[in-house]
Amino acid sequence: MDIKKLTVKGIDNVRPLVIAGPCSAESREQVLKTAEELAAKGIKIFRAGIWKPRTKPGGFEGVGVEGLAWLKEVKKKTGMPVATEVATPEHVFEVLKAGIDLIWLGARTVANPFAVQALADALKGTDIPVLIKNPTNPDIELWCGAVERIYNAGVKNIGLIHRGFSSYDKKIYRNVPLWHIPIEMKRRYPNATMICDPSHMGGKRELIAPLSQQALDLNYDGLIIESHCNPDVALSDAAQQLTPDVLDYTLKMLVMRDNVQTTENINVLRGRIDEIDGKLVELLAKRMAISKEIGTYKKEHNMPVLQTKRYGDIMKDREKLAESLELNKDFVAGIMESIHRESVDVQMKIMTNREEKKAKVLKKIASKKK
Repeated sequence: MDIKKLTVKGIDNVRPLVIAGPCSAESREQVLKTAEELAAKGIKIFRAGIWKPRTKPGGFEGVGVEGLAWLKEVKKKTGMPVATEVATPEHVFEVLKAGIDLIWLGARTVANPFAVQALADALKGTDIPVLIKNPTNPDIELWCGAVERIYNAGVKNIGLIHRGFSSYDKKIYRNVPLWHIPIEMKRRYPNATMICDPSHMGGKRELIAPLSQQALDLNYDGLIIESHCNPDVALSDAAQQLTPDVLDYTLKMLVMRDNVQTTENINVLRGRIDEIDGKLVELLAKRMAISKEIGTYKKEHNMPVLQTKRYGDIMKDREKLAESLELNKDFVAGIMESIHRESVDVQMKIMTNREEKKAKVLKKIASKKK
């Protein structure tokens, strides 16, 4: 898939690309006031939700098509390209008719392949830039699937939005970042524009700045941040919206790391990491070879594969060792769990082969008796 950097007409590819505006378009006055204040601060792209998917009925679900006229007015008065979310083919039809410059697919939509395909079909033959948020649950294949569906519809101007992932447990974040998932997405689509949504990730104003900095430190291309002229009275997501003044201050405080390599020291360090990684893989291969031998022994002595007490002892011992070496014990526990799972699979295959051989012998004996 030949996904290039996202391009929006009239906008230079300057990092970070910042998209800002209210969670929801609530009134013409609110939209225009927020847009004018953001334009005065140098924000290049204005966003506002026209249709708002709410978890439960009864909440504010957006003003609908009427709000598209307000976005058109924003574009005319400020010159800013405008963006909104779409979730149905009807939404696509309306935004194209209104001349909206940029659209995004929300997390709930991306979690539903049928919905994404319907949007892909509606987008065929268009060249509107499309941003695709990660799905609500941490399923990278769903995210990739959405990208592929939109791409296969002929849309090549695609970007990614990382907004974090839903969690049943109460966490500091509204949606936990799980940074390793977008990092893997960048590995799969190295040229794709990656934008962070710290508003939905944090769920609180005070978390937007640190999350934005983390995203930039991970070399994200941009940020999409909710900003409202009077966030305390916002009809949706009031706690996570910033005033244009506070947003401006937040952006000015962010540090852009120089990613130009000026010394060879980092190459030396990376070389050492590559060497250690190679040794780790070799050690894992040796460990699995021993697991096979153990599996064979268990098979020959009619022993069960899983030895629960032994596994518990291993985990306790490795966690204790990790702490003594100043390693995060949960990190080491996760690695050991993966290794143990693979060891069990290896031994189960040996046991299965034994049973298959038994079955073949019994079948042969039975056929002779006949």
